[in-house]
Amino acid sequence: MKVAVLTSGILPVPAVQGGAVENLVDFYLEDNEQKRLHDITVYSVWHPNVEQHPALRSEVNHYKYIKTSGLWVRLKRKLYQLTHGKGYYHHSIEYFLNEALRDIRRQKYDIIVLENRPGYALKLKDATKARLVYHLHNDLLNNETQNCQQIYDAAWRILNVSNYITSRVRTLNVQDTKCKTVLNGIDLKAFAPRTSSSSPRKEFTIVFTGRLIPEKGILPLIQAMRQLKEHTDIRLMVLGSASLGNHTSTSSFLHQLQEAAKGLESIIFTGYVDYVKMGQYLQQADVAALPSTWDEPFGLTCVEALAAGLPLVTTRRGGIPEVVDKSCAVIVDTDEHLTDNLAKAILDLYHHPEKCRKMSEAALKRSQLFSKERYAHNFFTALQ
Repeated sequence: MKVAVLTSGILPVPAVQGGAVENLVDFYLEDNEQKRLHDITVYSVWHPNVEQHPALRSEVNHYKYIKTSGLWVRLKRKLYQLTHGKGYYHHSIEYFLNEALRDIRRQKYDIIVLENRPGYALKLKDATKARLVYHLHNDLLNNETQNCQQIYDAAWRILNVSNYITSRVRTLNVQDTKCKTVLNGIDLKAFAPRTSSSSPRKEFTIVFTGRLIPEKGILPLIQAMRQLKEHTDIRLMVLGSASLGNHTSTSSFLHQLQEAAKGLESIIFTGYVDYVKMGQYLQQADVAALPSTWDEPFGLTCVEALAAGLPLVTTRRGGIPEVVDKSCAVIVDTDEHLTDNLAKAILDLYHHPEKCRKMSEAALKRSQLFSKERYAHNFFTALQ
């Protein structure tokens, strides 16, 4: 088939600037390069680092770039905003879509995949005869979404990263047949656990990975560590920053976290960690604590912990229970007892190394469900 992929209009593909969605696009493009399944054209924002990327030498994956930065482009974007008024998305994203549409109207695609931008369909449905496929990584289409019925009706198929997201789309139609769940995947080799050491560790290390925002549950986790302060060999390593990417942030919430951790030498804030180094950090841990207090669409950080062979302490929110089970994770509710329950779960694993070992084995086994190869296979199967 002849397939087009419309990216988010923010980060480039290949994922030279990172981005969870962009990495997932790279995974299925890599699979397509190896198996030569379809002729795929990717519409992406331009970045100088893509120029010499080896992916651009592919014979089956093609890349069309749209410049969205620079003085001249900023002027064009502003002019677009003034002449087109308010769009579904921010004017910079609407400009990206408009530039992509110039080329799409001249092509004959069988399918156009909208990566986490279902609102694109409002313009695409009248600009092409191609079937529109939404690949939803977040809760972006439900009965409360702006123009939800128009967007839903324009879709041929809707691929969701979890059954939780599928259930949200089906608030529009309980008899829906468009939705299909395609669970995410990661490069398991990048998160492989450390080789076993003959000498036991002197400390019991908990690791948290993610943005330092309230929804990720980092504050109750720090409060749980305060309850465990008498156990001086239990440590918490916090990987991440308050903003996306390697940017310094002085958010009020970050200040609140620092205040909550004051006087606790057992808590280490690493700041931003490059994604390619994340596996090395996870190798230093004994347990991963990922206590999200919002409905995670999927929970990639949970999969990364599984691949590193780490037992998890996590929460029953969104798509997380689809990623882990009780063989490899302690799953707690995000109620008024969250802090106490986190402390209790950590202490239980601390006192029972054999339980940790069995959960670690189960984590590695379960991680195989989320390989990038399996993800790509299921993604393309869903397009057939």
